[in-house]
Amino acid sequence: MEKKITIEPVTRVEGHGKVTIYIDDEGNVRQSRLHIVEFRGFERFVQGRPYWEAPVLVQRLCGICPVSHHLAAAKALDVIVGAGTGDGLTPTGEKMRRLMHYGQMFQSHALHFFHLVSPDLLFGIDADPAIRNIIGVAKKHPDLAVMGVMMRKYGQEIIRATAGKKIHGTGAIPGGINKLLTVEERDSFLNGPDPMNIDKMISWSLDSVNFLKGYHKENKDFIDNFAKFPSNHLSLVRKDGALDLYHGVLRAVDSEGKKILHDVDYQDYLSYIGEEVRNWSYMKFPYMLEFGKGDGWYRVGPLARLNCCDFIPTPLAQKEFEEFRAYTKGKPNHMSMHYHWARLIELLHSAEMMKELLHDPDLLEGELVTKGTKVNEGVGLLEAPRGTLFHHYRINEHDQITMANLIVSTTNNNEPMNVAVNHAAKQFMNGQKRISEGMMNAVEVAIRAYDPCLSCATHALGQMPLEIILVGPDQEVIERIRR
Repeated sequence: MEKKITIEPVTRVEGHGKVTIYIDDEGNVRQSRLHIVEFRGFERFVQGRPYWEAPVLVQRLCGICPVSHHLAAAKALDVIVGAGTGDGLTPTGEKMRRLMHYGQMFQSHALHFFHLVSPDLLFGIDADPAIRNIIGVAKKHPDLAVMGVMMRKYGQEIIRATAGKKIHGTGAIPGGINKLLTVEERDSFLNGPDPMNIDKMISWSLDSVNFLKGYHKENKDFIDNFAKFPSNHLSLVRKDGALDLYHGVLRAVDSEGKKILHDVDYQDYLSYIGEEVRNWSYMKFPYMLEFGKGDGWYRVGPLARLNCCDFIPTPLAQKEFEEFRAYTKGKPNHMSMHYHWARLIELLHSAEMMKELLHDPDLLEGELVTKGTKVNEGVGLLEAPRGTLFHHYRINEHDQITMANLIVSTTNNNEPMNVAVNHAAKQFMNGQKRISEGMMNAVEVAIRAYDPCLSCATHALGQMPLEIILVGPDQEVIERIRR
């Protein structure tokens, strides 16, 4: 007797989504889907507005990663005002933006790992949801909870100093920035009292990587085989192949590591990337045009970035990267749970980059803005915490936005998340007569690996109002499970 299982809402992610799973007569998963049930509409909201408002408007997409949208929009508008792409700003403008961006990466990665992921690792995916949350972590592992809170706080303070506010700041403007760092702010970030200084953040970042590696050593089967599947991977890389989270060229590799997108200029992304619409989700499904909808989908985010880049340009993160790549003998890593390992390596890299930038005198003085000949169209890309983020705008002769196309990081990961959900559902639910809360959480664990931001930051702690209804072929309700 076929059954339909609905998981709604998906918990401990940013935004709202649901999962439907169909189980056939023999008790095996026939189909599973991740549905995004919110409609945002920002591509239309911004039309008719003056272009210079975009960096402030579009960051309202999210309360967790507003800086990413703020900077991606500003980068697109740099092109429109004639400031070039990425490297066309003044040294002060580019470095202040980079510091803002690495502060964002640092706080977001810390938030995701310690607040949203660690409960599953520390207590187990089938633990009581009453303790499987950040409050449970704070009670049983207070040192880890303090690390997570203080690391996020440090990143947020970096954002405040560079963007003007911790959330929804105004620091990036078309062609540059609107403020400098003060000497007092710089000295506070470098030499503040423990733990609020950059050396402590680097030390804690190393501790975080070592914690995950230790957990992996004790739980290899789970970490390596949970929702593992081959795929393409896409990200920005620096022109020399280095990891660069702020600017670069587009690269993609296939499941064997062969380059299939050869370091192309992202201003031409429409020549390489298409988007598919499906009637059961508000979120689109991007794919590489050359390979079609069936084979052209790809993963983005920390795992993809470490699969695409050749090296990391900071010493401590490079050492961890070498160990990460050696684990799969230099081949692309397709293990979904290794997103967390890659994410913590990026956490360390972000801390190292913040230290390097904080010692740069250009943050304290210099020209803030550069402009040239205005054009009517521009594309801005960067690597947001969750993956490659596309912002594309076109304006008219009245400086009004006439077209906006946004491909957000989680949109790029839409198909991979659906594949991961299907793997987890089959692994834990095939042949089971009853569906437990732990089985449902396993499906959510697969989604959380991608750190999805399904809309703006709305997630809850502890017990969520979840109901699963088992329905027979004649639509008769067989069983209801609530938590």
